[in-house]
Amino acid sequence: MLIRFFFACRAVVLVVAAMLSASVSAEGKRTHQQKNLLTLVELNCENLFDTRHDSLKNDYEFLPDGAYHWSRSRYWKKLDAIGREIIGCGENDNGWMLPDLVALVEVENDTVLTDLTRRSLLRSARYEYVMTDSSDERGVDVALLYSPFSFSLISSSSFRIDPPRGLRPTRDILYAVGRIITGDTLHIFVLHAPSRAQGEAPTQRYRMRVAERVIAAVDSIKASDEDAKIIVAGDFNDYVKNQPLRYLADNGLHSVSENAQGRNGARGTYCYHGDWSSLDHILASPAMYRRVEECFIYDAPYLLTDDEQYGGRKPARTFLGPRYLGGTSDHLPLVARFSIGKEQ
Repeated sequence: MLIRFFFACRAVVLVVAAMLSASVSAEGKRTHQQKNLLTLVELNCENLFDTRHDSLKNDYEFLPDGAYHWSRSRYWKKLDAIGREIIGCGENDNGWMLPDLVALVEVENDTVLTDLTRRSLLRSARYEYVMTDSSDERGVDVALLYSPFSFSLISSSSFRIDPPRGLRPTRDILYAVGRIITGDTLHIFVLHAPSRAQGEAPTQRYRMRVAERVIAAVDSIKASDEDAKIIVAGDFNDYVKNQPLRYLADNGLHSVSENAQGRNGARGTYCYHGDWSSLDHILASPAMYRRVEECFIYDAPYLLTDDEQYGGRKPARTFLGPRYLGGTSDHLPLVARFSIGKEQ
């Protein structure tokens, strides 16, 4: 009975996704021009690994015989869940519009991105993507999905951050530049800063290196175009009050997501021991910040579960340690919408 129910739900979502993306395929550019909005989503996918071993990476936990017993059925269920989540982020008061850009964190490799964009529930949306190939020991990377109807990629590259002595390599910073439907150039950085697992103090020095590299790149862009349109998004593993985020703010990047709230009770993108907080952030240069229409946390009920220990609700995560829970991710997505009409 449960199996029939699952496949029935999957079929419904697939039909809806196909209908919506067909509308985008036929009228995507005109729809975006009419609404004069550009939508960016930031999402930590919580260990989106495939089920095959990469001989150069420590991904043994996420193999069928690994600690997490990561099977093909679990993998495809997660891909479809993330696809549904991204489609859901396009909902707004006026209906629905396919997100133009999706900054993804904790994705393993090109196989995962190909499966997500070409073979999951998201396939009819026709997203293209670019991603990093980092020296992270587990093989975790970041990626940018983009709709070719509203973003024309010019180029992409990545920046590697050398670790301080004694710390493990981190993820590269992804940099993509392209043209939006107005003809303006948009610069996007996607990052996943070093975690706090090796201690907050030593790893914060590492995260400062990431912040300094972002500002160096931003300053280089602004040297050619003072009013450059720039967005920085990702999992910073820091809060707004911490030094790396303050450094970014002090050097001309404004927080788009600082006051973002969910519409179903989420007060952050992450919940730990009953406390909501946000390690995920979206920042923008002044030229993009003054175009912000809204920024919120997408906390649809199907992305939440009851917090039986601390009360309230929390993100429905895929795993708790090695215990499989079957949720989508331990992070909720940020959604930011920018006006891209006439100059403001």
